[in-house]
Amino acid sequence: MVTWEKIEHNKVKMEIELTEEEVEEAIEKAYREMVKKVNLPGFRKGKVPRKIMEARFGPEIFYEDAVQHMVPEAYSSAVDEAEIEPIDEPDIDVVQIEKGKPFIFTATVEVKPEVTLGDYKGIKVEVEKDAIDEDTVSEYLSNLRERHARLVPVEEEDAVVQEGDQVLIDFQGFIDGEPFEGGQSEDHSLTIGSGSFIEGFEDQLIGASQGEEKEIKVTFPEEYGNEELNGKEATFHVKIKEIKRKELPELNDDFAKEVSDFDTLEEFREDINKKLEEEIENTYKYNMEEAIIQKVSENAEVEIPEVMVERQIEQMIGEIEQRIKMQGLSLEQFLQLSGKTREDLAEQYREDAEKRVKSNLVLSAIMKEEGIEVTDQEIDDKIQELAETHNDSSERIKEIFKQQGRLNMMREEIRIRKVVDFLVEQAEVETVVKDPQETKEEEKEEAEETETSAQVSEDTPKTDGTE
Repeated sequence: MVTWEKIEHNKVKMEIELTEEEVEEAIEKAYREMVKKVNLPGFRKGKVPRKIMEARFGPEIFYEDAVQHMVPEAYSSAVDEAEIEPIDEPDIDVVQIEKGKPFIFTATVEVKPEVTLGDYKGIKVEVEKDAIDEDTVSEYLSNLRERHARLVPVEEEDAVVQEGDQVLIDFQGFIDGEPFEGGQSEDHSLTIGSGSFIEGFEDQLIGASQGEEKEIKVTFPEEYGNEELNGKEATFHVKIKEIKRKELPELNDDFAKEVSDFDTLEEFREDINKKLEEEIENTYKYNMEEAIIQKVSENAEVEIPEVMVERQIEQMIGEIEQRIKMQGLSLEQFLQLSGKTREDLAEQYREDAEKRVKSNLVLSAIMKEEGIEVTDQEIDDKIQELAETHNDSSERIKEIFKQQGRLNMMREEIRIRKVVDFLVEQAEVETVVKDPQETKEEEKEEAEETETSAQVSEDTPKTDGTE
């Protein structure tokens, strides 16, 4: 028997009662497990009668194990009977456990909150869509040439250092006329414009010729991270030993053959254009769906459970950890370099996590409202698609998913896809095509922001004259 009531926020308290017969069955099971470990004089191990054990130790000796046997199944059945969706582990309190009487316990658990849906059909959204032109393709090819450029020594006698050159230098740094620790290096490779040295150092090398010795004056930042250098003016004696410059490959059929599967540059350009169009279309579709989901979420009301937000934050941090692992860093190293703690990272993503949780709750409510379900055939079709992609059998893929408990996850993913498609079909979307030049300017700004955020924190300085 189950009775339940809502208490604070999204919590439900259930009182669950099992019969005397069920209690007796659980106690008997607890006895049969425990007796195998009991030694009493006059009895063989595992053969002590239950009555003897109860008389010797009291009937309570079996209660704890009996509770362990009764609670999980009883709680699961109660959840189904009450038709609730727990989102966390329950707090269990035993009210009554006694031989010959019903077993009574309470389970307090946080459940998926109720969602008050607003308008979700016929949602109006405006979505930007990029466009490409010949300049876009040419810029793509230009960047590709840059990536395949070779660094070659500059042979001209009158050559001078330019932005983007790689120079081989010897340097010695002085403060108040005295050399300082870590301020000297020989045969150091430096790319001009990389920003890897103290501000002003690289700029002062521009215009210098190969073999020239220069005196460069710079000022260390106030918070450089080394008390002996913070805010100090320094003079560096620098010798430019070698200048290397990028040599770009010619843009011709040979280049196309080298970097692609095409024989001619024209074929390669056509393929680039096609792939850029596909990329734009995919980005547009993603942005459209996100805009619709966001609008539908804003129209709904729901109290977001903190436990779901914390779980989402952990998932997001896990995604970040996987990405930085691909760059050869651990999460701890990333946090150290960025000068952040795990708590800082969690707080940084809290707002996005709350939005994700709310969106998921709203989509789930729409599924229920619209009766959107997934058939076994749709599951089989998805498995067949995966099998073809991985050149495997659908039977083997399905068995793997069963063993890993991922079939329900797949069902939910298909269900979410169906509700998103439903919302898109119902929405009124106004597409705003952007000018290609505007897109390029935005991409340039994003690249600059990415470059700035990627710089190593000043809390981990180098003392060889670099930041």
